[in-house]
Amino acid sequence: MGGLRLIPVGIDLSFIPKRAVFFVFSAILIIASTGLFLTKGLNYGIDFQGGILMEVRTNQAANVPAMRAKLVGLELGEVNLQEFGKPNDILIRVQRQAGGEGAQQVAVEKVKAALGTEVDYRRTEFVGPKVSEELFWDGVLAVSLAILAILVYIWFRFEWQFGLGAVVALTHDVLSTIGIFALLDLEFNLSTVAAILTIAGYSINDTVVVYDRVRENLRKYKKKEFGALLNESINQTLSRTVITSVTTLLALSALYFLGGAVIKDFSFAMIWGVIIGTYSSICLAVPMLMYLDVDRGGALVGSDAPDTNPDTPRQKDI
Repeated sequence: MGGLRLIPVGIDLSFIPKRAVFFVFSAILIIASTGLFLTKGLNYGIDFQGGILMEVRTNQAANVPAMRAKLVGLELGEVNLQEFGKPNDILIRVQRQAGGEGAQQVAVEKVKAALGTEVDYRRTEFVGPKVSEELFWDGVLAVSLAILAILVYIWFRFEWQFGLGAVVALTHDVLSTIGIFALLDLEFNLSTVAAILTIAGYSINDTVVVYDRVRENLRKYKKKEFGALLNESINQTLSRTVITSVTTLLALSALYFLGGAVIKDFSFAMIWGVIIGTYSSICLAVPMLMYLDVDRGGALVGSDAPDTNPDTPRQKDI
């Protein structure tokens, strides 16, 4: 009994012959993203700008939309409300106000006046510029270490050429995500950093699947033209890649449209990351191997017939 197939069996799309188009598109995307970051900059959230944190508890389940509407009307800048723990526990984040500590205290009093006396104010903290700067550089360090760890992993699992191709694709994904946030003026905070780290993990998983098939085909076809071998490897894993991406996008779309304002930007980053990560795994990470002098295992003779060595393992899609 046949099932639903997003990709027809035996499909043979020309990815490697069109690699120049992909490279030009990606170069334009990276240059544009870098330019937007350097000129327009990012809309940093409270985590990176500093601000006011207030933990409150209501007598019953909190009406977050109503509370948010009251605080937005105060014109204090960016205001975020988030449930945590119990349904009546709310974390309020208010953008850092212009001026010193006195200006922050005035903002706190405005929030208390707007919410009234039925709210129990359990904690109030001020996040200064020094703390927010430390959080920013901690985020940069986390992303950098993740990319470095992925490079080392791919290097040891495959060869350094594969590791370089994977890191180029990951860097492309990270820069393009930063660029789209700068273009759309979306809030960039610690949740966005978490999304970027998740994007890196998702993208590398797709890349490893295709790289496994490339390595397997290198063992099977000792003299097959390298470009044709890479193209065949992509097509062999294309169905798995597309199905994984589509199912992930369905779940993320539900989060984006139904999850509320708190996780909207996070969900958008993940949706963009899945799309651009799938693209980079297929159209960048693999085609780059054409220029990196991959070792074909010293196979100087033979034919396109499969290697009959029983000791040669078959790599499975992961």
